[in-house]
Amino acid sequence: MKVVSLSGSLREGVGKKDAKKCRKEGLVPCVLYGGEKQIHFAVKANEFEKFIFTPHVQLIDLTIEGETYRTMIQDVQYHPVSDKTLHADFLQVIEGKPVKISVPITITGTSPGVLKGGKLTMKMRRLHIMALENNLPDTLEVDISNLEIAQSIRVENLVREDIIFLDAPRAVVVTVKAGRGAVVAAEEETEGEHTEAAPQE
Repeated sequence: MKVVSLSGSLREGVGKKDAKKCRKEGLVPCVLYGGEKQIHFAVKANEFEKFIFTPHVQLIDLTIEGETYRTMIQDVQYHPVSDKTLHADFLQVIEGKPVKISVPITITGTSPGVLKGGKLTMKMRRLHIMALENNLPDTLEVDISNLEIAQSIRVENLVREDIIFLDAPRAVVVTVKAGRGAVVAAEEETEGEHTEAAPQE
C-alpha cells in the first residue's frame, strides 16, 4: 500500500469555537486516536483534500510537532451544503495490530457471460476487510473470467490468507444478468431445438 506524508499542528483547544477558528484559517480540525492517547491537531485543507479525493486507500505518515505517526484516515465529516471538510478522524496504525478498512474493488478479466450478451452489474464498490499493515491492499481484484450469465461472485468466494473479509459472506459483489440480446439468443436457440425435435410428416 502506498505511503504518503502529511504535516499537522497541535490545536490550542478542542471545542466548537476552536474548530470554527481552524476552518476560518483554512485548516481542518482532526483527531488522532488508536495510540496511547488522543491527539487533537489541524492540517491545511488544501493539503488534506489531496488524500480524500482519491479512490485509493493510502497509509499516511503524519508528522505533528516533530513526532511522526503511521496513520490512515478513518472518517471524514463534510458540510451538508458546501461539501467542505469539517472534521477528520485519523487512526494510528500499530505494527502487529490488525486494521479495519474499506477497500475499493477492481474488476479483472473478461466474463464469458458478458460476451454472450449478459450485463455485468457491480453490487458492491468497496469491501470491508481486516489485515495487518503489511498486508493492506490498495485495491481488491475480483476476477470475472469464469462468470457466466446468471452467475455471481459473493464475498465468500474471495479467499485471501492474509485478509479477513468483514462483509456478509453471502453478499453479492458482482453478477452477470441476462441482457436482452442474451435472452433473444437463448429463445432462438430453444426454438431451433424444438424444430429439430419436431416429428417429420
